Amino acid sequence: MKLGVNIDHIAVLREARRINDPDPLQAIGICARAGADQITIHLREDRRHIHDEDAAAIIRHSPLPVNLECAQAPDIIDFVCRHRPLRATLVPEKREEVTTEGGLDVTGDTTGLKGVIEHLHEAEVEVSLFIDPHPDAVLAAKELEADWIEFHTGRYANLWAMLYGNLSRTHHTIPELQLPRHELKRHLDEELNVLKDLAQHAQGIHLRVAAGHGLNYQNVAPIAAIKEIEELNIGQSIIARSVFTGLENAVREMKELISNGVMSNE
Repeated sequence: MKLGVNIDHIAVLREARRINDPDPLQAIGICARAGADQITIHLREDRRHIHDEDAAAIIRHSPLPVNLECAQAPDIIDFVCRHRPLRATLVPEKREEVTTEGGLDVTGDTTGLKGVIEHLHEAEVEVSLFIDPHPDAVLAAKELEADWIEFHTGRYANLWAMLYGNLSRTHHTIPELQLPRHELKRHLDEELNVLKDLAQHAQGIHLRVAAGHGLNYQNVAPIAAIKEIEELNIGQSIIARSVFTGLENAVREMKELISNGVMSNE
């Protein structure tokens, strides 16, 4: 299973002080040396962390494939088509959100989305759709002729954190998930089974499958054990760990956990 390291949070640190350090570009060689398979970045409409010049330099200089997450804004799609990363992952985006809160709506009026996908394909850019794990979304992604889907694993991660972590004891607790432990466990098992079933279904209709959002060193192994998932995109937890261990060690530790998860299912 491949690991895409999302380096957005390096740029978050830079933008917090509005200076030019740390530079996300410097992370690429370290990630490659540590065994990462891909660099993932999110070029947001408000440019809150990664900027155009960052994205252009990363695509140009990265020895690893680049997966550029983005909304369907015309200027960003034009940027993607000019610079041609390996893949564009289309995501929903709201200015007020801290991080992407859910999957892309692919079951409503998708006329504009279909045109964007065609435009990206003409530029020889692979297209992935970041979707909630729902059967209708998987089928819609196939009908839109996406190459990949990436399952939003936020609900899985939140359930795990409320059940096994200390999230419920902090000011970041999730009120709707303040449930008895046996109910949290039931919901977590159900969510994991949904991800397993839909990954198998997606592979069966010739969609390639990735997953990401909220995955960390504690919860990644069960997701890595789903053999139909080819790739995980993980950012915040790796960059947070790197503050204490260094980026190379943080990436290596995540790769080892993913490998252990894969082997547990063999």
